Amino acid sequence: MHLTPAVAALCISALPKAAHATTSETCCSALGATALKSQVVYPGSAGYKKSIDSYWAENVQLEPTCILQPRTAQDVSFAVSTLVAADGGACKFAIRGGGHTTWAGANNIVDGVTIDLSLMNTTTYDKKAGTASILPGSRWGGVYETLAKDNVTVPGGRSGVVGVAGFLLGGGNTFHTARVGFGCDNIVNYEVVLANGTIIEANKDSHADLFKALKGGSSNFGIVTKYDMRIIDGDKLWGGIVTYDNSTTLRHLEAGHKFINNLENDPYASWIGMWGYISVTDQNMVANALEYTSPVAYPAAFDDFITITNTSSSMRIADIWNLTQELGQAAGYRDVFLTASFVNNLDMMKRTVDIHNRMIEEAKTGAKGDDYTMSTMIQPWPKLFTDHSTDLGGNMLGLDRFDENLFQVLFDYSWKDEADDALFNQLANSALEELTTYSKLIGADNEFIYLNYANNNQNPLSTYGPENVEFIRTVAKKYDQTGVFQTQVPGGFKISAVSNEQEDGEGSGNSRTFAGNDCRQMGTDIAVLKFDVECHRKDACDILDVIFAAAAVSVPALVVAKLSSLYHRILERQKAYNWDIHIISAVICGYSLALVFALILRAIVSQ
Repeated sequence: MHLTPAVAALCISALPKAAHATTSETCCSALGATALKSQVVYPGSAGYKKSIDSYWAENVQLEPTCILQPRTAQDVSFAVSTLVAADGGACKFAIRGGGHTTWAGANNIVDGVTIDLSLMNTTTYDKKAGTASILPGSRWGGVYETLAKDNVTVPGGRSGVVGVAGFLLGGGNTFHTARVGFGCDNIVNYEVVLANGTIIEANKDSHADLFKALKGGSSNFGIVTKYDMRIIDGDKLWGGIVTYDNSTTLRHLEAGHKFINNLENDPYASWIGMWGYISVTDQNMVANALEYTSPVAYPAAFDDFITITNTSSSMRIADIWNLTQELGQAAGYRDVFLTASFVNNLDMMKRTVDIHNRMIEEAKTGAKGDDYTMSTMIQPWPKLFTDHSTDLGGNMLGLDRFDENLFQVLFDYSWKDEADDALFNQLANSALEELTTYSKLIGADNEFIYLNYANNNQNPLSTYGPENVEFIRTVAKKYDQTGVFQTQVPGGFKISAVSNEQEDGEGSGNSRTFAGNDCRQMGTDIAVLKFDVECHRKDACDILDVIFAAAAVSVPALVVAKLSSLYHRILERQKAYNWDIHIISAVICGYSLALVFALILRAIVSQ
């Protein structure tokens, strides 16, 4: 069979390129030849081990070629300039803040440099300005502890171990969101290191476009080295965790459903519903995290929860540091997060818990290890949250386009035994797929995916709405003209990965897999599949730098976007886990050929 030039190009692009004359060791050597030398640590050193071990989830503890630990924004600037220039722009590097993300490669790297910001972890309160300046390596527990000395706080993470940087760049849901908006809405200024090493301030008066894009746009623009946030007077709350027998589930769901619809009547209240199974005790229970952001005990907003008989309660008046220590999960486990949003519908909540219980039974029969926890969380996302965001100038999340109250589901599975990685990832994906399918059947689906809870097989940026995606893309190109944070920094969610979908007017939303429906929706006039192969670094092009883009208008762009996303994930895993590149190339080429022939055959049959 004759291969068209497009198919031949696709296969050639999947073959390994000649090895670079230089490697990631050269990139580390470049840093070591500068004034940053003392801040570079290598495998085998105590500093290197401490950095790797400090990642919250064990499955993300990758081992880079070296780790840079800057102390100042100037250090970060120097490091970025050095890495962008070294080896013709071929140096790959990762950015690590608090280290709480649960998927490998988001904030670490193999065969590259990790810029570990964890030593930049101070918080400074400016009483006159009414702001707190927080450095990017901080975790919320440290932030709250510092601000408590002045009886003030900021709207930040609800667990003390969560990092500041990723939380704020992804939006940031807080105990205070119903009162003051998301964490990102309360940032008044960012200090940012751009791809060319320039340090700028982004606020409503200077670089206002970047200021807005950073509010949910993640790490697509530069490295934020300081966050200035509005403070909230008084850091005392009434809150804690209350546990219940699993037989009370329906009453909690009914109370939660009502709570979401009535939160605007008392925005000081916060509720997280948790259904959790602990294997070591074989216990499946219900727990509520109830927080009232004022030191008032037993407010009426919680009446429907309080009347349910509990098995334990830690409710008390305490500062936010104390309460967020309680909500912190244990480190030292492997972990997966998967999330989606739905219309506030009681049947959806019931189905969520039903699926949770079934996944537990599957884990009991399939798990090799005996130490694991399976949590399913339900959290309010009412219209009220968005109203505050709009009043404060807006953010990138795009929630203002929805008129209904929503709730968010998080499947959070953690386990000890590496042999169970595939099982728990499969269970989490199956749970979310089933729940999403059911939501569409009853008209309770919503496309929004919260970036901070998203897994690497999800595409949260694509769910922000076409206007916001276009805005993020435009701002990213303006401030990072050479695409450093799209190509040299492979971790995180990239705006370049969603452009094709958004240009075609389609967001991936809760769609998790390629389906024939995508082709039917986009039309069947398919004659040939043609790709342009773009190497982001012409002088240092390898298989991991390849991006596939649709060049033929007759090809459904959504299909191409799905293929591009699939190829990127395969290639990222090849690099992270050192899979045989020849096998990977053959798989990609074979899959592409099969898809091309299937599309051509379908086009012929449909005529």
